[in-house]
Amino acid sequence: MEIAIPRQEFHERIVRIQAAMEKAGLDAMLVYGDEYRKENLRYVCNFWPIFERAVCMIPRTGLPMLAGAPEGENYAREMSVWDEYVNVKEFACVSVPEEIDYPLASFTRLSDVIGQALKGGVHLGVVGWYDIPAPIFERIKAAAPGVTLSDASDILYKLRIVKSEAEIACLREAGRQACVGYRKLLEYAVDGNAETMAAGAAEGAARMAGAEDINFNVFGSGCRTNTVIGRATNKIMRNGEMLMCAMAVQYQGYVATAEYPFVIGQPDDAQKRVLAAIFEAANVQQGFLKAGVVAGEMVKAVRDVFARHGMTSYDLYPPMHGIGLAEAESPYPDEQATYRFEANMCVNSDISLWGAPGGSNRLEEGFVITQDGPVSLTPLIRELAIKGV
Repeated sequence: MEIAIPRQEFHERIVRIQAAMEKAGLDAMLVYGDEYRKENLRYVCNFWPIFERAVCMIPRTGLPMLAGAPEGENYAREMSVWDEYVNVKEFACVSVPEEIDYPLASFTRLSDVIGQALKGGVHLGVVGWYDIPAPIFERIKAAAPGVTLSDASDILYKLRIVKSEAEIACLREAGRQACVGYRKLLEYAVDGNAETMAAGAAEGAARMAGAEDINFNVFGSGCRTNTVIGRATNKIMRNGEMLMCAMAVQYQGYVATAEYPFVIGQPDDAQKRVLAAIFEAANVQQGFLKAGVVAGEMVKAVRDVFARHGMTSYDLYPPMHGIGLAEAESPYPDEQATYRFEANMCVNSDISLWGAPGGSNRLEEGFVITQDGPVSLTPLIRELAIKGV
């Protein structure tokens, strides 16, 4: 059987959302999504737009409606778990000044879509408040005169933070595919090959393993690792160069990232010191990825390792973030975080050093937090991290 989120789970999500809406005094909710900010829309209806925009309208009672644009209509009907779908002109491609003609499409007014969800109410919660392009936001406001709009994104953020068994299964499969891709990367990341060849081999292998998308492939070799984030180029990789590659693999909307810091050929002493600090920090972090542990204590433990290695000045950002329908989501703790990890939170280590004398690099691997400790979602990376330099 295909690993996926069952339809019933989407119904259960809507029930929880509607309960939160009632508590917040919202009459309806508008959940926005596009090709780049797809996670909230995917959470409520499973649809992931291409080119165009879409919203899922959730009334306080009853089933949601998906509103999109005509080129993606058949695709939306194929993906969405909800039967009701309409096209609105406001969500068609807005990257050109012309109004595009769709003679075969039928349209519904956006004002009618919003009004149907509100059912006479006047309070509309918007999820994706900071993701919606200004022209689209203006069209939404114009279609809802007399309606109070408020940012309701926090409702979904809270619901998404602890994962269901089905979500964990999707993340586990994404992690498996990421590891398949990373094995191929290690095969092609050799002296004389171009960065693009190694990156392409990794992405192709992950796709062939079942990935629906590669969210990104951050890549750099030699001095290019100092970019922190960057893309593969036609630069030829050479022995003795540090290699940085973070590949985010998406399956059924869920994203797992794999990244293993290494040197092509043999590392020198300075490179070994950088890698040793990263691997030690990653292995120390394991003891803190457990339900009930204060998140900030994990951050302090990682930074204590860097301090012992004299690497504190090269530590750029917190060493962990949540994963799920976005590659980086809550929890995203710093040293001051006082909340505790919960069972079935899914997280990605992000342990990095930038600008050190031996070079720059980062280690990323996925975990499910349990009562007994972390369970790896990317076992290849965990195996390599334990092995070390």
